Amino acid sequence: MANGGMDDDLGAVLDTVGPRLRALREQRGATLADVGDATGISVSTLSRLESGLRRPTLELLLPLARFHEVTIDELVDVPVGDDPRVPAHPTVRHGVTYVPLSRRGEGPRAFRMVYPPRTPAEVGEPRVHDGYEWLYVLSGTLRLVLGGRTLDLVGGEAAEFDTRVPHWLGNVSDAPAEVLALYGPQGERMHVRARPRRRDA
Repeated sequence: MANGGMDDDLGAVLDTVGPRLRALREQRGATLADVGDATGISVSTLSRLESGLRRPTLELLLPLARFHEVTIDELVDVPVGDDPRVPAHPTVRHGVTYVPLSRRGEGPRAFRMVYPPRTPAEVGEPRVHDGYEWLYVLSGTLRLVLGGRTLDLVGGEAAEFDTRVPHWLGNVSDAPAEVLALYGPQGERMHVRARPRRRDA
């Protein structure tokens, strides 16, 4: 009887994977063929996964999690139970390491960010998106280009700003910079999950 309850709980968790995969794919504007080309999984298998006709396995979930730039826990939405600890699943984007400090939810997410020296290598084009961001520099120096102003934030300094103002973040010094940040959903997609833009050959 107990095993039956556990099987039911597992089935309920796995049943959410298909809709989540479809939502992530559509959010990226990718087709099933795009995902298949990147992961090596056939289009028919991907279609069956999204529709719930195929039970997801670890062998399938690993490349899909890499493609969608999420953790397995986030993809499967494992119940947190009574454990308040946040699993450390670092993500590296454009040379910057992002360590989540909060669980995925509808509101802002907290990250500890580590910028190696001279990362990115050069100041890029400022970006805009909906939302609001808060930054606190733990150590080192973080450069913030905001609406035409250039600010070098050092350890102990904080900044908050409307992300509809063009902005860029980076470390232009010769020492690492460590930062705490709060991102809304739009900011997380832009800074944490965005893929590098392709350069024309």
